[in-house]
Amino acid sequence: MGLSVSTPQQAAERTHLISFDEASRLIALHARPLGTETVPIEAADRRILARPAVARRQSPVTLVSAMDGYAVRESDLAQLPATLAIAGKSFAGAGFGSALPAHSCVRIFTGAPAPIGTDRIVMQEDVREGDGVAIFALPLSPRRHLRLAGSDFREGEILVSAGSILTPQRLIGIAAADLAEVEVFRQPRVAIICCGDELIEPGHAGQSLDKIPESISFGIAALVRNWGGIITARRRVPDNLARLQAAALDAVECADVIVVIGGASVGEKDYAKGAFASLEIEYLFTKVAIRPGKPVWFGRAGKTLVVGLPGNPSSALVTGRLFLAPLLAGLSGGNASDGLDWRMMRSNAPVAGCSDRDVFARATVVARSAVLLLDQDSASQKALADATHLIRRRSGDLTSAADALVETLVL
Repeated sequence: MGLSVSTPQQAAERTHLISFDEASRLIALHARPLGTETVPIEAADRRILARPAVARRQSPVTLVSAMDGYAVRESDLAQLPATLAIAGKSFAGAGFGSALPAHSCVRIFTGAPAPIGTDRIVMQEDVREGDGVAIFALPLSPRRHLRLAGSDFREGEILVSAGSILTPQRLIGIAAADLAEVEVFRQPRVAIICCGDELIEPGHAGQSLDKIPESISFGIAALVRNWGGIITARRRVPDNLARLQAAALDAVECADVIVVIGGASVGEKDYAKGAFASLEIEYLFTKVAIRPGKPVWFGRAGKTLVVGLPGNPSSALVTGRLFLAPLLAGLSGGNASDGLDWRMMRSNAPVAGCSDRDVFARATVVARSAVLLLDQDSASQKALADATHLIRRRSGDLTSAADALVETLVL
């Protein structure tokens, strides 16, 4: 990625606790686009455009009707009532095919090409049709109900700028410009390794007292997809150093980012970092002054980035949202800052501060106010299911008063 390798002294310094803002800066430094690829537009939903989408033709390509009605020359309706012969029909996809005959009209439908010579469409509701003729008796509308050639966009016009997320409305415009494929930034490939002897796939825990359903990887995988990544592997590995090392070697081969969940603390079986020892991992940071999620870590093994998340569910999802989301946003072609869109909102209750850490409290929103959840335990999963936002209290902030403005982030 063209980044300088840390000196031993710098690496040692990063084993110390660093601030949330410093950790975010290091994430952003490594959140660089991975390259581009060309994909068909049916596969481009939510991708980020790498090259502007330029119209191959104008739209409409010719003069078309904006209404169901009759194509006429206005001079033929100078005196009302007037009766004009119906020379034929013009449909969208099957036009009349020739100029509008003198003293005649053409039955026309919305989106159909207007015959040469047409300068007005009279709506069908204002016309009576007889035996091969149309009778015009009502005063003409101020509107002509015609769409001029190129009135929507011109050939060569940029319809969607580079860097734009391809939303449904933008894909409609791109297809209308006669583009079948687009150049987009490549999606980061993400492998997830979840550590723990106690973990078992959901649906198989039963009444066991030793096993619990592995839940975190499913939420992290969804977060990865929401922020532009694709899952190339999701593995549950016991707390066994050799097996974790093998999983890490496999993941490096198929991923731009490896997410390791659990095993990040200092317990007897916390092997997450040791799994990457043979890959000569460079640690960018190893713990951050935040609550929850202090053991979160970030490193680089060759060209592969590694994000280590804590093993408690709330801690894992909160740190994934705070660090993994911005990383994926940048790798996907956007900006890391897109992943941290803080908004000010009033809180319905006091939110505790902390002297030495940034606190990220789980909350929901009711009537445009942030409602702090009562259960903030890092292992809670029921309360986590109710959370929609995070409230940030910066290091050194005092406890906020009820109804105070607080920084919030969509979880």
